[in-house]
Amino acid sequence: MQWQPPAEMTVWKALFLLFCILDCMEQSASLPVAQTNSLYLNCFKHTRSTRTRVQQLLGKYKEQQLGNGQFEDRSRHLKDLPSLSTEFYRWINLTEWERLHAAFWDMQTYWNMLEWKRIQLENEEKDQKMVQEARTTLTQNIRHIQLDLRDLISQVSTQMSSLRNSWIRPAAAMAQTPLNPASRSRTVWDSRVEGYIILRDLDLYLTKLARDFLLLATKIQL
Repeated sequence: MQWQPPAEMTVWKALFLLFCILDCMEQSASLPVAQTNSLYLNCFKHTRSTRTRVQQLLGKYKEQQLGNGQFEDRSRHLKDLPSLSTEFYRWINLTEWERLHAAFWDMQTYWNMLEWKRIQLENEEKDQKMVQEARTTLTQNIRHIQLDLRDLISQVSTQMSSLRNSWIRPAAAMAQTPLNPASRSRTVWDSRVEGYIILRDLDLYLTKLARDFLLLATKIQL
């Protein structure tokens, strides 16, 4: 019996093919359409490169913080993180504004969660009265990913402003620290697993976000 790929897998492959076509057609579009299309294609590429950084950091984090580079635990979740579940037909029918609005706040949440984890790791270094090179590398890598997210957030916010003049990016959004580490984790192990969960879910979220940008580019071009 011949194997048939799941319908959803076929859809994602079709979207990727559209990206390749759009990349070739971009030069022939009218100026406003080409600019918007270019924005979403750049966001798509930026999201994929950020996801690569996250995957690399996740591997290092599991080795250094959990002692096992192959560690996996899909049963544990953090309620503070955005939902990763997607109902396909609802997703495909979201408006441009709805996608951008959700992306802005979801990326903001991940930025804040990374900030919390980065500060926690830095405080652990201070408590030990010495800077461990491996842990310092982790905090630096987290900061690099935060910079990537900040760039994506800025691009999304700019496009939201072009869609609705009333949109004003919240000035203090990135200054918020979402959680109190002392009251969050029951043990050192729990705390380390929370860092794993943040990176694990961010990896999955960026896959979802890349599809959003690809679909937006598709709709703008057509």
